[in-house]
Amino acid sequence: MALIDVVRFDGLKSRDWLIYKYPSEDLVLGTQLIVQEGQAAILVKGGLVADVFYPGTYTLTTENLPILKSVVNLPFGGKTPFSAEVYFFNMTTRLDIHWGTMDPIQLIDPKYYVKLHVRAFGQMGLKVLDVTTILKELIGGMQKYDIVKFDKIKEYYRGLLVIKAKAAIADAIITNKISALEISAQLESLSEAVRGQVQPQFEKYGFSVENFYIHSINFPDADFENINEILKDKAAFEIMGYERYATKRSFDVYEGAATNQNGVAGAFSAGGVGLGAAMGMGAAMNQAMGNPIQKENTKECISCKAQIPAGSKFCPQCGADNSEIVCECGKRLTRGQKFCPECGKKVAE
Repeated sequence: MALIDVVRFDGLKSRDWLIYKYPSEDLVLGTQLIVQEGQAAILVKGGLVADVFYPGTYTLTTENLPILKSVVNLPFGGKTPFSAEVYFFNMTTRLDIHWGTMDPIQLIDPKYYVKLHVRAFGQMGLKVLDVTTILKELIGGMQKYDIVKFDKIKEYYRGLLVIKAKAAIADAIITNKISALEISAQLESLSEAVRGQVQPQFEKYGFSVENFYIHSINFPDADFENINEILKDKAAFEIMGYERYATKRSFDVYEGAATNQNGVAGAFSAGGVGLGAAMGMGAAMNQAMGNPIQKENTKECISCKAQIPAGSKFCPQCGADNSEIVCECGKRLTRGQKFCPECGKKVAE
């Protein structure tokens, strides 16, 4: 095999590479090693790191590679051959590494008490921090690859990213009681929290997390519809008030039962309630809250206080005169009133 006089790597057009292993290990003393801008190179001999080289041109000799003195001792006219591995590292920052939660985060919304299936997506920037650490921690399992791409590293760390992101999001929603509808306003602080948790883990393997962003936190439309129904009911309650809202809800129940194929009786019977009991429940509800229809068609007797038809002139219970009297100002009065509440005039007998 021909001996190599110049070792260099010009990179890939896509820049989607992290580590490149030079294809030949047959070198000689005096070989030129050229390291391009944005690169670093490691020369490995017998499993030991001989030296680390940064951008520039180097001549491989025993003077700048002391480790070779003990293993290269055959005279070859200044061109003594030796075998060594050369690894090139991409030292530029990769900002377009995307991540996302494959499985949704299942939790209960602390504000609306609805079960949600939350997903998160984002982007991070990664840079090589220590080539020697990467070589020792990762290269052992990658020697069969000539080129290691960033996607391979992303596969290794996907589990770590997802776990930390899930934990931070769940903590913000549950512990801080932030609704999933309001979580978008917390994306910046959440991103910083996740970065602070993943940074030490990446540093252990020779990487630096330059930035970390959570772009979106969302959940399925079905979950949103559940919350939307709650918001609609809340708005109706605030507009109508308790009594009217409760009456409306009771009518909704009866209407739903009426559309049942077995009718109202079948609906209550299926629930273990007889028709008579159901009607009694409705009457009791109307009595407790006041039936607005009944109040509009009746009035109270001025004598015995019984509810009598609104147009009655005499009470059917006590016979008292309940006919109306019209004041000079036009105000309708009832018998028994001595003065007009509108103009204050004394009511004529």
